[in-house]
Amino acid sequence: MDKFKEIEKEMRSGGEANAEIPSLVRARLDETYTALAQQPRNVVRINASRRLRKLTLATAAAAVIGLGVFGSAFVSPAMAEALKNMPLVGSLFSAIETDIGLRTAGSLGLTNQVNNAAAYEDVKLEVSESVYDGTRAAFLIHVTAPNVENGIYNNGRKEMKLSSAIENVFFTVDGEAQDEGLNFGSAGEASPNTLVFEHVMKPGEAPDSFNGAVTIKMDGIDHEFIVEIPFRKAAVQAIEAKPDTRASAGDLTFEVSDVSVTPITARLKTAVTLAGAETLTWDEEKRLTRIGIAVYDDQGRRLPALNGKGKIDGNRLVFDRRYATTSGTSTFLTVKPFLIRDDFAEEVEEGQFLKGLETRIELSPAS
Repeated sequence: MDKFKEIEKEMRSGGEANAEIPSLVRARLDETYTALAQQPRNVVRINASRRLRKLTLATAAAAVIGLGVFGSAFVSPAMAEALKNMPLVGSLFSAIETDIGLRTAGSLGLTNQVNNAAAYEDVKLEVSESVYDGTRAAFLIHVTAPNVENGIYNNGRKEMKLSSAIENVFFTVDGEAQDEGLNFGSAGEASPNTLVFEHVMKPGEAPDSFNGAVTIKMDGIDHEFIVEIPFRKAAVQAIEAKPDTRASAGDLTFEVSDVSVTPITARLKTAVTLAGAETLTWDEEKRLTRIGIAVYDDQGRRLPALNGKGKIDGNRLVFDRRYATTSGTSTFLTVKPFLIRDDFAEEVEEGQFLKGLETRIELSPAS
């Protein structure tokens, strides 16, 4: 019981928002800007010719800027230690340290049992659970192998984190290949040999159920592991809003046009417009892409940023952004643009916020 009280205390104090972002995310951002600089203006490309695609935590696609993060330390050290020592009861998602939305899904019983596996020689990849809320589909893969211990993988030449041993990964929805939208990372110290994968569904293309399949190539193993995963939408009502809010300061205008919130995921469509320009120069594009969006619930807790996809449209940067939902029911969201120093999910200091662009979104209860 003391462990649960300790977790509750951390949640109430907003501990899960105090994060140190992995250096890999910063590196991927730098790679994205390098790619932008090497392409014709307003166009970003990525080579996706191989059937098995190596996932990164930040990707760029044709005319699209995409950012993704999974496995970041969105919990305080005390919270992580409490979860690590807590006896696991029920869903494995309940013990995930990195995503309060998925943790809530496990606690509320919104997950589905899967129990499908793929094995080759003495290596086994097993999917135990999945969860799907219409915005993102997540699943857990537990790796059992003699060369995997406490989250460390040995390929025979060197040791690495288990998440780094995923050489290539490929995901399908009802047999159709998905070119983007999949992120993965460690489930945390409580389950070091388990990886969390999540696929972000395209807006307007989210069925109530679908059959997914993941193909994984691991470092040093000449084999493709294929595991089928059924997904069924959780019985949750999304709070939908079209606030069409707009705030201007100086030469910038910030808008929020669409909001969808479930107990697992919050999704916002935002736009930042630069006045006095019909199209953007390279420097202007870079300026807009260095604007992050922090979202807070009605208790002042920051929603952990997960991933997003955006594009340049004339003199605007339009973004579809996803966040992990905080626990409980929020009556409103506060949305605050800020100047990115390191990465889009960094902990923001007061001086980084862009004054005059903050907006508030009222949330009506789901009908």
